Amino acid sequence: MNPEQTTAQPPVVLAKLPVGSHARIEQILGGRLLVHRLLGLGLRVGCVVELTHRRGGGVVLASAGTRVALGAGVAEKLLVLPVSAEHKVKS
Repeated sequence: MNPEQTTAQPPVVLAKLPVGSHARIEQILGGRLLVHRLLGLGLRVGCVVELTHRRGGGVVLASAGTRVALGAGVAEKLLVLPVSAEHKVKS
């Protein structure tokens, strides 16, 4: 059993994470169009991202060697779980 699954930690909104934190996307609170848009940017449920910057209400994420800027509305629709050091993104 994965040690991360043993904690009953609820997902949090991506926009509320501090800069420098790493998290795995657990759920996208949007419709099919948003999901497809995020897939085109390389973001999907299960991928690990690093929150690198805040730009107003939006955020900049690093994932799999790429950086993606998301507006505040999209950042509020991504539910994530913080991950431990061994699951962090390698930039």
